Amino acid sequence: MKHRLSIFLLTGAFLGLSSVAVAQTLSLEECRAAALEHNRTLASSRLELEASRQMRREALTNYFPKIAAKGGVFQAQNGLVQADISVPLNLPPSLPLPQLPPLEVPLSFMKRGFVVNVTVVQPVFAGLKIVNGNKLARLGEEVGELQVRKSEGEVREKTDTYFWQIVALKDNLSTLQAVDRQLDEIHRLVELSVRAGLVTKNDLLRVELRRQEIASARLKLENGIRLSKMLLAQHIGMKWEGFDIGHADFEHPSDPASCYVDMDEALDRRAEYQMAQKNVEAQKYRKRMERGKMLPTVGIGAGYQYYNLTEKPLNTGMVFAEVSVPISDWWGGSHSLKRARIAEQQAENRRLEAEEMIMIEIEKSWNDLQEAYAQIQIARRSVSSSEENLRQHRNFYGAGTASMTDLLDAETLYTRSRHELTAALSSYYAAQAAYMRATGR
Repeated sequence: MKHRLSIFLLTGAFLGLSSVAVAQTLSLEECRAAALEHNRTLASSRLELEASRQMRREALTNYFPKIAAKGGVFQAQNGLVQADISVPLNLPPSLPLPQLPPLEVPLSFMKRGFVVNVTVVQPVFAGLKIVNGNKLARLGEEVGELQVRKSEGEVREKTDTYFWQIVALKDNLSTLQAVDRQLDEIHRLVELSVRAGLVTKNDLLRVELRRQEIASARLKLENGIRLSKMLLAQHIGMKWEGFDIGHADFEHPSDPASCYVDMDEALDRRAEYQMAQKNVEAQKYRKRMERGKMLPTVGIGAGYQYYNLTEKPLNTGMVFAEVSVPISDWWGGSHSLKRARIAEQQAENRRLEAEEMIMIEIEKSWNDLQEAYAQIQIARRSVSSSEENLRQHRNFYGAGTASMTDLLDAETLYTRSRHELTAALSSYYAAQAAYMRATGR
């Protein structure tokens, strides 16, 4: 029994060490790299890009000759061709016989046979539909690459948001832990005062109530940290068991001026703006393809035929040229061409609208970043004031010139100011991530 217990304890210890060994602690850069590699949304964008590449390669095959081969074999119950042939009987006039009627001879053939036909047609001119179709497919691939870039920016922004959210929650937890230690000191001070008969137990009860409030807030924060880690782990394609983030310099954000980019430069970097430009170009190619539908098509080709229908095989080759003029398509073609011109104008309007909205977004994100940075400075001054206020009320309470209510209010004010500083820092990093995405970085 003791032997089994030892094995069980050793196994448990080994599993515990294994779980610690596989625990992953990632920095912000490592989280970004993992997201770019494993994020499912980004993987879908890359698959769409690969589909666009295959479409472009498919369009390229339209330049190749069109080869067709057909063959057939049949077996009929009777000959497919049935006829009676009259054969006149011309007797010599020297014979003294009466003239006989013609002889009816039945004829039947094509009871079985097979046919093979092979043709090769090379398009010479197809109304520029092949050329414009290939340009349109190549443009679709470029749009797919821009879509991947757009998804990368969005994934990075979301990664940063999740990461700094966890850091902010951990900072709030550290604040509560510091407040809890301060309340421990206040609790010991009040206990001594109660034993000395300087204060009533009511003050001690108020401190204990405050400690319970802090314990409840700590529990909520710990659950929030756990759920936020799960969200980040799912976002970057990692397992959340044992997942954690590394130390980050949360308290000292960089000045917004260090990441400023001129608006025109930022506009040219945005994948959305480039996609809007590509859409205008795509509508031009579609208009040309509509025009090409009304133009004649020319092709040259060669063919080979082999057939055996009458038990006498025959094979032959040929070359040919073909011209197709879509006369009936001219009736509706003018309207489809006008519709394509309208679609081109709409695409240009969407491009202009996208340009305006992106510039507004860049300006707003820059203003939000500056405002968030200013809020940090305000919050830091509030923390300094609340710290000094708490220190003075602790001294006042020890000297008997302040009540427990005043001391706990000072502590609550300090806790609130620390949380507000953490929220300001978290908002700044979120605004920085939004500004980086808005400027195409």
